[in-house]
Amino acid sequence: MNSMARRADKALRTITAADVRRLVTPTDPQIDREGERIVWTNKSADRPGTSRTELWIARADGTASGRRITRGPRDRTPRWSPDSSKLLFVREEEQGSPQLFVVGITKLNLATPKQLTRLGEGTIADVRWSPRGDEIAFAFRATMADRTRGAAKVRESAGQSTPPLVVEDPWYRLDGDGVFGSARFALMVVHVATGRVRTLDLGDTMGTFTFDWSPDSQSIIAAVNRSARAIFEPWMTQLVIANVRTARCTTVAGLPEGPKSTPSFSPDGSMIAYAGRRGRNDMYATKNLGLFVHDRHSKKTRDLLGATDFCLMSPTLSDSAESGFGAWYRWMPDSESLIMRIGWHGSGFLVSAGSRAGAVVANTSPGADHIPASIATNGSRIALIRCAPTEPPEVCVADIVGREFPVRQISQLNSALCDELDLAVPHDEWVKAKDGAWVHYWIMRPPAAARAKGRTPAVLEVHGGPHAQYGWTFFHEFQLLAAAGYTVAYGNPRGSKGYGVDFCSAIHGTWGDKDWLDVQAITRALQRDASIDAKRIGIMGGSYGGYMTLWAVGHSNAYRGAISDRCVSNIVSHCGNSDYPNVPGVYWKGSAYADPSAMWKSSPIAAFSKARTPMLLIHSEGDLRCNIEQSEQIHAALAAQDVPVRFVRYPRESSHGMSRTGPPDLRIHRLGEILAWWKRIFAK
Repeated sequence: MNSMARRADKALRTITAADVRRLVTPTDPQIDREGERIVWTNKSADRPGTSRTELWIARADGTASGRRITRGPRDRTPRWSPDSSKLLFVREEEQGSPQLFVVGITKLNLATPKQLTRLGEGTIADVRWSPRGDEIAFAFRATMADRTRGAAKVRESAGQSTPPLVVEDPWYRLDGDGVFGSARFALMVVHVATGRVRTLDLGDTMGTFTFDWSPDSQSIIAAVNRSARAIFEPWMTQLVIANVRTARCTTVAGLPEGPKSTPSFSPDGSMIAYAGRRGRNDMYATKNLGLFVHDRHSKKTRDLLGATDFCLMSPTLSDSAESGFGAWYRWMPDSESLIMRIGWHGSGFLVSAGSRAGAVVANTSPGADHIPASIATNGSRIALIRCAPTEPPEVCVADIVGREFPVRQISQLNSALCDELDLAVPHDEWVKAKDGAWVHYWIMRPPAAARAKGRTPAVLEVHGGPHAQYGWTFFHEFQLLAAAGYTVAYGNPRGSKGYGVDFCSAIHGTWGDKDWLDVQAITRALQRDASIDAKRIGIMGGSYGGYMTLWAVGHSNAYRGAISDRCVSNIVSHCGNSDYPNVPGVYWKGSAYADPSAMWKSSPIAAFSKARTPMLLIHSEGDLRCNIEQSEQIHAALAAQDVPVRFVRYPRESSHGMSRTGPPDLRIHRLGEILAWWKRIFAK
């Protein structure tokens, strides 16, 4: 939505790695009851080692682009009170010490925020006002007593060592969340007038749950897993309703077996919706994630997406916008329909469906990613984040009128930067793999300011997941490579979301097969491209993309060089050192300790006796999703065979998502390593 015409009379420059500091990431836009004001969290990289998050506000009619209303540096999760007279948000004066604050708000002006809670060290995961507005429910996990800052200071003064972490539960760590040991989230309710906090007991759960209030404020519905082996039995999730006054819990009966999340009562209280699947799958799986509606009177449950090939969990990956893997949907005020987000062919759509019958209708256009966050109580507007290949994320509103909702940009957070830049404009193509499957991919050629005569080198990017999609969104890394004079290709091989369940399930437990055929098909298309130097094609990717990069160089000599970022190289060992333990026999046949043959067959390291491609390895020592030993194995294998290899290890304070959410100085350093590597590899 940023105007290209505004740049026509300016001398433009190419994007740089340092522009990480200029890019602003708006998240979590919340629209008020009448659809008149939007509050959101602004994330900016104005400090070297950490990002700042502040709250901003704007009119939803677009007459003002927004202004800052809190000082940060760690303010987040704004939520309007039901009558829109107050604003709730989370503030962390010190890292790891979040508190709830409530402040009165008139028009666009805040009063002085009042601290509502006095919690100890810990983590707040979610917050929700009761519809009546007198209470707030939130999920809080207290830090283990011997892991607090206070305990560390006592030990330091006494000259004592850090105590060992004793683990008796398989669920004790999560990438980006850290190692939390035996600590678990609890559902708490705070009374707004008095600040009194009490805990609602949901039973013996794994400590992760999603929840929502009932329309009458008398109860809370939560998706919980009470199995003693919850991490290994995700299909055991139940919906429970906790009475806020008596704390008595009842289980919603008659629901199909399968994982469940984000439960929500219809506004009239007659139905319950939730995101889930039927059968013994995880929430993250190749099967489509559906939107189920359970009628509390008839006891019948219907999947609104069951007649389609859409999936609620189909994020469009970006390094500039926050696109999580969770499902998003909301009820309309009349309880007759719901609005949700789905990903399809690289775009992120708003779609709607009737709660009892009717087809699924697309409400936004393709060619961009729409990341919704909230809907006005009166059902007039949706607050969302929109981004496109040449348009970094901005706060927008979608007016709920007719079949297709008009989307208007509200903020201008990245407009000044974009007005300076000559950005590459991608176009999409389809290519046929050797087995006849069609593969969707994008080509991004160098912008005019970076274009040189002759054929260009090319870099093929493979996305992570693998069950996600690349597509019509802004990707700083891609723009940076194009600005360096390279043609950039990125696509969605089989295993990706956004192309139906069969396409995604094609690699279930068999990585390195159908997906590799598709990567080869894109590679051949690049080799045939008249503007590309076929002898200077590189491949790179992160997470699963790092996996496929390793697979490619172990099975082909087509690539001049490669970059593997936070990779999986050995599925056998990965199943034992990832934050999510492998559930034997569900995704992969067998297990690491009993019949690991299928895992080993799909492991790139098994073919590395043939690898001769120069490799840059990037990994974080704090990565809990893909342990750094995955890159260490590759480094050892290449070094032993005298293949050029460079290994960049980022510190323990970083995590799997460092390229997207890590400290700004480390993100810039990583991008510098990438540019330097390709310059070295493509040098004639």
